[in-house]
Amino acid sequence: MQMNTIKKQQGFSLIEALVAFLILSVGMLGIASLQTMSLKSGHTAAMRTVAVMKVEEILESMRSNPTALLSYSAGTADMGVDNGCSQTTVAAANCTPAQMALDELFRWKNSLIEALPNNAATTASVIITPAVPPQTLSLIVVTVNWNERDIETGTAAAMNYSVAVQM
Repeated sequence: MQMNTIKKQQGFSLIEALVAFLILSVGMLGIASLQTMSLKSGHTAAMRTVAVMKVEEILESMRSNPTALLSYSAGTADMGVDNGCSQTTVAAANCTPAQMALDELFRWKNSLIEALPNNAATTASVIITPAVPPQTLSLIVVTVNWNERDIETGTAAAMNYSVAVQM
């Protein structure tokens, strides 16, 4: 009778365990990197969504006050004027369309600065090109600029959103 001289392997060797751990570690580092990129993209998308909503907000104000379109453009050089037109007072009832436009612009710019990051660098502009006959629609360009922190470099990254509409 011949004896088996070959032993069956039992368990893992240390080398096999180390190789498996190395493969698992590389995979986990890849997942962590992907998670960081996902968070950065999510934050940028959220800020861009805020900018889009704020631009739509001022455009809707302009649509509701079409006689004072040029007042919106004139008011972007500064912060607009708080005329109290948005309050339910007797003074608000006596606001002209131009005063209403400057008041809406004042409130819009303040809410924009509060909503976007690094509010000291947040700027906005409304440029209106009046209609030239025979055209009847004015060209309105609204641009919002803000700075975000770039996760990779640690510096400020300039972001902007601009829309052009005819009204």
